[in-house]
Amino acid sequence: MPHTTPHYLAEGRRVAIRHFTLDDGPEFTARTRESKDLHRPWLFPPDTDEAYVAYAGALIEDPAKAGFLVCERDGGDIAGYININNIVRGAFQCGALGYGAFAHAAGRGLMREGLDLVIGYAFGPLGLHRLEINVQPENAASVAMARGGGFRLEGFSPNMLYIDGAWRDHERWALTAEMRPGT
Repeated sequence: MPHTTPHYLAEGRRVAIRHFTLDDGPEFTARTRESKDLHRPWLFPPDTDEAYVAYAGALIEDPAKAGFLVCERDGGDIAGYININNIVRGAFQCGALGYGAFAHAAGRGLMREGLDLVIGYAFGPLGLHRLEINVQPENAASVAMARGGGFRLEGFSPNMLYIDGAWRDHERWALTAEMRPGT
């Protein structure tokens, strides 16, 4: 898919991160449709133009959210996304991460590299102190992402989130700025 020169917030060896734009809708929704088998039953990202506009609009406009596209540096294709939701300021300075890879990028380490960039951005320019990930224990890829990102397992919450028609158990993982070398 053709790409214009984007404004990257941080760059790694193979990927870079940038904020969502409304212009990303066609590529994002196409990637979502291509990735349904990978995402189900864990994720339900927007797969229509209307759903994408609402989703990206909230990430762009809501100060309690920060959305990042993980893009391949070679060509700019969107490999996946990482969002910081429920950002709480004041004494807490915390946000909850949600993420998903697209099928063409899965298993290549691109999202792990992107997660490292998002963590650096969260603890740097965003000024957060703590990041949390809530993941269904059966989602081995997501658990591996949390563990590989240096997050520690802090607990288990039964029936925590309503996903795909049922209340789902979640493990709670967290990372603080002090746990990350160099911050």
